[in-house]
Amino acid sequence: MNEEVRALVEYRLGQADECLESAQILLERGKCRGAVNRSYYAMFYGVLALLAIRGRETSKHIGAISLFDRDFVKAGLLDPELSSWLHETFYLRQEADYRPMVEVSPERAGAALERARAFVAAAKAQIDKMIVSNDRTT
Repeated sequence: MNEEVRALVEYRLGQADECLESAQILLERGKCRGAVNRSYYAMFYGVLALLAIRGRETSKHIGAISLFDRDFVKAGLLDPELSSWLHETFYLRQEADYRPMVEVSPERAGAALERARAFVAAAKAQIDKMIVSNDRTT
């Protein structure tokens, strides 16, 4: 893997970590809608980091989710539960951000954050495997 790709992966993972931290702060302050937003974006940046290793990039959320499902979940590299969490958090964020009069409970926001933490951890573990595998072949 070249240095440019490594730098992009690290950047995306840094974005994911920052979003997790922001989600925690927002949740602690009772800002549940914002916590869901940041939780989803942590997952999204994790997906973008995974895609970067494969030489794929998209800024479209549905496109990134589709590529993630195809290249990582259907390929058997990551647990299908991660896909379910990603889809659920995406739709919850859509509702919270764009539908009027939608309230997000602290329980739902907390669950989204916990899932986002697990998702990012799984993405990082998969990235580590891919880097080691890639380094062996070069």
